[in-house]
Amino acid sequence: ADLDPILEICEEFNVPLIEDAAESLGSFYKGKATGTLGELGAYSFNGNKIITTSGGGMLVSNDQEKISKAKFWATQAREPAKHYEHKELGYNYRLSNILAGIGRGQLKVLEERVAQKKHIYEYYKKAFSDIEHITMMPVQDYDQPNYWLSCIQLRDKLKPIDILKALHAHNIDARPIWKPMHLQPYYKDFDFVTLRKQSSVAED
Repeated sequence: ADLDPILEICEEFNVPLIEDAAESLGSFYKGKATGTLGELGAYSFNGNKIITTSGGGMLVSNDQEKISKAKFWATQAREPAKHYEHKELGYNYRLSNILAGIGRGQLKVLEERVAQKKHIYEYYKKAFSDIEHITMMPVQDYDQPNYWLSCIQLRDKLKPIDILKALHAHNIDARPIWKPMHLQPYYKDFDFVTLRKQSSVAED
């Protein structure tokens, strides 16, 4: 996404920008690492990400006070007392030293992983170049993505279900991934913001 307009709105209305950078480790926006453009950024190290610790993630910020508070909450909000004492609700969100060590080791191959993902993207882009109804998600001049997923855009009347059926016919496993949050049963009674009156672009 073009983040500059979002940053301008945040500045105008004094709204902190918190980046959900879950899948974007290794990506850059206008030369700056994604996840570092707002007050806080959150990365995921789930098993399907570009590097993994099998679970967990990482919170980053230049605001030491916010990081200290996050660490406090993540370690059960335990007060510095000899006995267990809690004045706030805390959580056990600590990553074990073993998993953290795995993550540090995988950071060494991050650039290699990004290069491999880019190769896959370019392969698909070339393979689909002669198919008028399928295009790859474009890369903007100001972007340096990590190519974690190679996404396609469908034109005209071609629908995702058509792609799934064609792949299944050749015994290629394929499935829908994410359902828009506003379509999840839990959120069915909540409002959502859209450019359209009756539906969301996420449903297309």
